[in-house]
Order: sequence, then structure tokens, then C-alpha cells
Amino acid sequence: MRMSHVADLPVLPRRLAAADPGWAETTDVVVIGSGVAGLTAALHLREQGLRVTVVTKVNIDDGSTRWAQGGIAAVLDPLDTPAAHANDTEIAGVGLCDPAAVRVLVEEGPVRVRELMRLGAAFDRNADGSLMLTREGGHRADRIVHAGGDATGAEVQRALHEAVRRDPWIKLVEHALVLDLLRAADRRVCGITLHVLGEGAEDGVGAILARAVVLATGGMGQVYASTTNPLVSTGDGVALALRAGVAVTDIEFVQFHPTSFVTAGVTSAQRPLISEALRGEGAHLIDEDGERFMVGRHELAELAPRDVVAKGIHRVLRQTGADHVYLDARHLGRDFLERRFPTILASTRAAGIDPVTELIPVAPAAHYASGGVRTDLYGRTSVPGLYACGEVACTGVHGANRLASNSLLEGLVFSRRIADDVARGLPAQADPAPRPQGPAWVVSESIRADLQKSMTRGAGVLRSADGLATTAKELSDLGDERSAPRKAAWEATNLLTVATALVASAATRRETRGCHWREDFPNAADEWRGHLLNMIGETGGVDQRFEEMA
Repeated sequence: MRMSHVADLPVLPRRLAAADPGWAETTDVVVIGSGVAGLTAALHLREQGLRVTVVTKVNIDDGSTRWAQGGIAAVLDPLDTPAAHANDTEIAGVGLCDPAAVRVLVEEGPVRVRELMRLGAAFDRNADGSLMLTREGGHRADRIVHAGGDATGAEVQRALHEAVRRDPWIKLVEHALVLDLLRAADRRVCGITLHVLGEGAEDGVGAILARAVVLATGGMGQVYASTTNPLVSTGDGVALALRAGVAVTDIEFVQFHPTSFVTAGVTSAQRPLISEALRGEGAHLIDEDGERFMVGRHELAELAPRDVVAKGIHRVLRQTGADHVYLDARHLGRDFLERRFPTILASTRAAGIDPVTELIPVAPAAHYASGGVRTDLYGRTSVPGLYACGEVACTGVHGANRLASNSLLEGLVFSRRIADDVARGLPAQADPAPRPQGPAWVVSESIRADLQKSMTRGAGVLRSADGLATTAKELSDLGDERSAPRKAAWEATNLLTVATALVASAATRRETRGCHWREDFPNAADEWRGHLLNMIGETGGVDQRFEEMA
């Protein structure tokens, strides 16, 4: 079913305004991003004998992976089964998961986690040497492996970082913002343009020519005023794909983590995460009267899927007018909390809250994009030569709401599949064709804070036709504020691009499903059981197409 162009939204550039490339180099595959998906893809591509260049926006460790606290979900207990993991994943996804993609995830996941262990990732173990497994929201079995108590992402990033550094055939380009894709005459992707804050030859705008490109740029949480994502999460990969005419799907399904830390002195640029694993170990959500408000709302209470818990908290906040509820972990005891959750205790204590003796103030914050660049089971996008994995991708695994701790697993599983597919049919290097003559500009970086506030008001946890229409108009006005090309302006343009596509999809999807909550359409509807695909049309507008589930 084809849908008309969405009106009252900004006109978007088909490419970013930038200087012509002043330098160029060639590799076999360029990987954009240095989190779990990007680094794992690079390592697997090297196993295939390919030269790899990894491009990352700041430093190799500055993405979202190192902030992951909870762990990795995988069937590593003999009493657990892939079918049970698949069932939990599909329940969380509320009817929009691709069963084939879920099957790939749960069946190949344990092997990929063991590969990560062989690379040197050290997960927490019991006294007998067995893996220490825990449970998080939406899981009906203990299947979450973790490291350093609540520092899993940091350990995964360390292990992958060291493996990449050991390989002389993986070139790392840091402090580099990717601008746009290069295409050959046959429309196949043949490289990227980028801007590097460096010295010498790789300084300023350049080009990396490659026989394949892997997007692993992470999420877009900085489109909101309150997020658990780092400052670098500005939706660069999704925006780049949209400009290139690549299909982006399910972008309206933004997961708000129920429990981000809310207290004076914590900057809104990135809110500290209070891991779901804390609830998995027995912490309770309570309101200002000390009542456990999730009991009776769902059979799993505080361990319901994240969209359910976030909505439960939001209802309490609307009723009370407060800006937070509380997480009570006091009954778990000092010894357990300090051993199991050292990262959380360090961040809360630094802000003056000690979970051993005090309640932790929490509220939902933008956390994870369940949608993204549409891929098949081998990470292939709608444009030949372009692959995507990790949070930037929409593999079909997450549906309308990601199951806790499936994100790191998805990066591990699908990066391996990409490497296998690339090695099977990598073409010769092609020369770039002339770049398209469509609209090219950037907006002012000064719009960033206003964009975040507008998105939080109208396209955040709770949405409605009126709120989305207001946000669309505000985005359109912000899009009129143009700028000269520079890094902050490129990022702001990427934020405007993903925000526009998100608002378009959220306005079109007239139902409540998963982490998309429409106040004016409070129920799920069978006619919306499918996927909204977004692309930027030739005139810079968002074009949509709806595909029903089979």
C-alpha cells in the first residue's frame, strides 16, 4: 500500500553541503562506527582476508556500547531454549517481529557470545566457574550474561578494542564524521565522503573508496532532551541512508528506558542509566506514597517489557505532577549492591544518592531505536553494496519494542552474517559517478536544543495528532535556519532529518503498539500490523509506504 507525501514537515537535503573531497584513499570495506556491531564486523571481515577501515566520529570507545550495563541475552543455560528466548522476544515486539530474524538471533546468539569470550571478554561467573546469569524485563528465564556486575558494555568494548588494535590490517580513523555515500554508475555504493578533524593528509573533507560499506553508527537518542545515549548519538547513519534513498523502517518505535537517574546536578545531555538488571535482582518501583504501582498492571510487575513499565511510570507522573518515581533497592543490602552494581552506585553516590539507604529517583528517557535502516537477514539494505547492523539497522528482530539485552546480541549476530555475505560476492572497486544535483544544505547548530525540546513535548513517550502536528510545524520552522558547513551543523542536520522521519511515521501510525503510544488511538489495530517505510523524495519531502505483515 503506497501512501502520499507527508505534509507540513521540513524539506530535507538530499546531500549535505560540504567542500569537495580534498583527499582520497581506498580499502576493501569501510565500517562506519566503533561499537559492538562495527568492531565485530571489522574483525569478521578481516577473517575473510579483507582490508578494513573503521571510521568513528570521536574516539573508538565513545559510542553507546560501553554504556550498556545489563548484559547480553543468550541461551547459555542447559534448561533454557532458543524457542523460549524467541517467544519472549516476539511478545515484547507486539506482533511486528520478523520470526525468521528472531530465529537467527536466538539460534546463532550463543555461538557469537562464546566467540566474544574467546576474544577475551570476561563475564561474571559463579564460584564453580559457571556463567552467572540474571533476568531482565520481558524475560521468563535467567539468560543475561554480564561483566563487572553492571559494566558489561565496557568489558565488551575493551575486548573488541584490543582485538582490533592487534590487527595491522584494520585501519582506524577517529574524529571523523561521515557525510554522504558515493555511488557508482550502476547505483552501487562505492565509498563515502567524510570530514576528519586531523592533521596532514587526512584533514578536512575527504573520500574513502570501498567495495562495500557497513553502517554501524548506533542510535539517535540525542533527538530528545532526555536520553541515556551519549552526545555522539545523533542519528548519522539513518540520516545518511535517508539522503541516499535507502529505505528506513519502524523509526517511530523509540524505546524509552523506564529508569534513568533523575536528580539535581545530572545533565540532561545524557542521563545515567539505572539498569533493568537492578529490578531483575529484586528492586521495586514505588510511587511517592511507597506503593508498588506495577503490581497488578502486568504479570511480571516491574519486569514487564520496557514499554509497559515506561507507560506505567508515565501514568503515575501524569497523576501526581511529579517528574520522577522511585526505585527501591535498599532491601538488597550493601554487600550485594556494591558487588553487583558498582557502576550504578558510583554514579548515584556522586550525585548525592546512596541506594543502600535511599530511594533512587527515576523516570523514562529515550534509550534505543527499535527501527532504522531496513535490512534482510544478511544485513543487506535496499541499495547494493550498503550493509547495516546494530542499532542503526532494522533487522526485524525488535518489532515494536526491543526485548532487554537483545541489542548487543543483535550486533554480534548480524555483523558476522554481513561479513559472510560480503566475502561471497565482493565486486571490483568502482569509480564514483557524479553526485546528484538535488538540494544540498545544512541547518544551524543553534536549533539543536529547540529540536530536542520539541521532540520531547510532541513525539516522546506520549503522542497525539495535535502534539505531532505542532512538532512538525516547529521542525519546519527550525529547518529554515541555515548555516555554513561545519561539524555541529552537519550533526544538527542529521538530527532534523531523523526527527522529521520519526514524526512523519508517528503521525501516520494511528494506533498504540509497543513503544509507540498514541493518546488519541489507545489500542493496537490489526490494519496497522505492518511496517512504515520512509525515504526522502526527489524534492526533499518524506515519502512513505506501508507494508502489511504476511
